[in-house]
Amino acid sequence: MEILRTEGYWDMLNELGNQNRIFLPQAVADEITKTDDELSQWLSTSKIPIQTINESIALALRSIYAANPDHKLLVDNTRQRSLADPWLIAHAINDNACVVTKENLETAANSKRIKIPNVCNNMGVRWINDFQFVEELNLRFFVK
Repeated sequence: MEILRTEGYWDMLNELGNQNRIFLPQAVADEITKTDDELSQWLSTSKIPIQTINESIALALRSIYAANPDHKLLVDNTRQRSLADPWLIAHAINDNACVVTKENLETAANSKRIKIPNVCNNMGVRWINDFQFVEELNLRFFVK
């Protein structure tokens, strides 16, 4: 496997975007850019392809909700949080992609919240955390 060498994490993401090895769903991009912070500023100039919603992605979203009534708990409607999470998984289903998330599997039986990894597992979607992402892509960072 080829080693991608880069100065920093954000440069590496841009390079992977240039190579069309990663993409960002439009809903995730929208969630990021509604706040004016360093991440939204970086995204505005990044080279990561933004994938829009189409009919097959909308059908994938529908299948997520139809598969398990608990999947609706992925979104916190009262606090308007995690609105993009189901779309992220729908894109992964549609594109046979792997989801990269900082979330951990929710294992508490009494939890009123379900996490991205739980829904991914329920839907047969592969997910990894960002450390696994760096390891699997054999990424190496260096300092000039």
